[in-house]
Amino acid sequence: MNVGFIGTGSMGTILIESFIKTNALNPEQIVAANRTFAKAERLAETHPGLRAVPTNREVADICDIIFLCIKPKEFKCVIDEIRPYVTPAQIVVSITSPVLIRHLEDHMPCKIAKIIPSITNYACSGATLAMYGSRMNAEDVEALERLLRCMSKPLVVSEEYTRVCSDLSSCGPAFLAFFVEQFVQAAVAYTGLPREEATRLASEMVLGTGLLLTEGGFSPESLRERVTVPGGITAEGLRMLSLDLDGTFERLLRTTHKKYREELDKVEGLFLNPQS
Repeated sequence: MNVGFIGTGSMGTILIESFIKTNALNPEQIVAANRTFAKAERLAETHPGLRAVPTNREVADICDIIFLCIKPKEFKCVIDEIRPYVTPAQIVVSITSPVLIRHLEDHMPCKIAKIIPSITNYACSGATLAMYGSRMNAEDVEALERLLRCMSKPLVVSEEYTRVCSDLSSCGPAFLAFFVEQFVQAAVAYTGLPREEATRLASEMVLGTGLLLTEGGFSPESLRERVTVPGGITAEGLRMLSLDLDGTFERLLRTTHKKYREELDKVEGLFLNPQS
């Protein structure tokens, strides 16, 4: 099986390197193209056997599964380029949330899937959101999820909940890292604790908390309750946080959903306008 990647930016590279690191794919099975060909060539140099090709057509010609790791505004152009060369037996996988499955099924003859990976997949952890088009059969789904299981836990979600699921799974690491960053900065500024030590403590805390929530049998609520002694220090800190953060996460979701709708409108315009 040959697996192709059109786009070798941040997330495309994470997918490629995660598949290689976990032995889900040998480099010889991977074909990569990028608008800036030198980026694909650098991947090939890093992973001997991986084939860097100068055109997207070459990826479509020789790959069974093709990952489209490109920006929303690039989709229509790339699809128009590869459409004459894809066949009904191939699987094209988008990793871009505002590009809907119907956009791709309406414009391509092949099988369509959409996944939303996460940077946590680079550590062979976290979830990969998965959505499948009408032409995907059970064998197709299994072939794709077999790859994804090597680096993540594939979770099938409804496409209508793509944005909020992505907020939790894919944007969440950045939001959580920002919280940890701010916590560390405050600890250093207020107490003089060395930054390296504060960062190490906070990072180990996040790792341990994640394990308790995924493997330790705790829910967020039960973990909070287990740590919190009524009238104690943690309880007082949580009381302050509940006041200061009241409505923050609702505003966060409104912000990400507004941006998503703007991107979706742009994509709709590209696919509805044949001249785009």
